[in-house]
Amino acid sequence: MGFDRSRALTHRIAAYLLAYPDEPLRALLPQLREAGAELPPQYGAPLRELLDHLDATTLLAAQQHYVETFDLRRRCCQYLSYWSTGDTRNRGRAIADFKRIYRSAGVLPPDDELPDHLTVVLEFAATTDQELGTALLVNHHAGLALLAEALHDQGTVYARGVDAVLATLPAPTPAVLRAAERIAATGPPQESVGMSGPLLPFPTSSPETEQTGVRR
Repeated sequence: MGFDRSRALTHRIAAYLLAYPDEPLRALLPQLREAGAELPPQYGAPLRELLDHLDATTLLAAQQHYVETFDLRRRCCQYLSYWSTGDTRNRGRAIADFKRIYRSAGVLPPDDELPDHLTVVLEFAATTDQELGTALLVNHHAGLALLAEALHDQGTVYARGVDAVLATLPAPTPAVLRAAERIAATGPPQESVGMSGPLLPFPTSSPETEQTGVRR
């Protein structure tokens, strides 16, 4: 898989815009808008809608909207392993898999956010290892699709950020569509169920090769 600059830029911008809004993000909006101008319409148009919203909204209102959207509604959860494992013991195993994948690429997992948070995965895909990062997103395609659907149902412009991410991924397979239908019908698992091994094969990295900072 060759490096795709448009995909990397889309993931990088989405990682910022789907994070909790703060003063540093507001200061960065003009730069993000300029960078996004080079993206093809299927990526750039939805990101511009989210940029416009953040640009036109006071910081306090933006923060309140973010909390109401992502922190108070389970259907709008950005933690990718939640969609496949729910609140079960297997989520801990899945989170450990994310950490091992980051270490295999020579970076340490962030210490200020869980490694399966969408913004962390997007930044990893954009700045560290596009192939591994994109594979993580593809492995959680069903959850991302349901997250986008939930955000659209809420009428929030944050749905457009996830739309942009989904546009960078291959068309969902029948298995992904079945998984999405199953989760939509029953919700994420609520009791411990078996999993079939790690999310991805990954090599072992030595501490000497690790760097800090998957997050910005």
